[in-house]
Amino acid sequence: MEREGSGGSGGSAGLLQQILSLKVVPRVGNGTLCPNSTSLCSFPEMWYGVFLWALVSSLFFHVPAGLLALFTLRHHKYGRFMSVSILLMGIVGPITAGILTSAAIAGVYRAAGKEMIPFEALTLGTGQTFCVLVVSFLRILATL
Repeated sequence: MEREGSGGSGGSAGLLQQILSLKVVPRVGNGTLCPNSTSLCSFPEMWYGVFLWALVSSLFFHVPAGLLALFTLRHHKYGRFMSVSILLMGIVGPITAGILTSAAIAGVYRAAGKEMIPFEALTLGTGQTFCVLVVSFLRILATL
């Protein structure tokens, strides 16, 4: 017997919508702040949505890189500690810089009086990680 909402294309679309909806920040009061229940209207909702996607997308790239470094450098005397630094960069970087940039993005949206749909939070959060990866791989800072 198949449960409601599981299986088929309707279940996968519902799961994607649930992931993108970011219903992790409770609404304030009776929920009348935002006319559209799926959009992010308040500053904490927008900030948390962008920050969460920046953190998750950063971990998506740094955890495999750290595990690869751990596997390839496991016999090296000091090289095995590089994997720990890669994992720390994947966590500490988005927590410190991601908090500030996500707050700036949410502040601009709030000051403009705009609502943010969850897909915009996903795009802006993963965009932050993409910018960090581009700067890292192009070695722009090493040329300065």
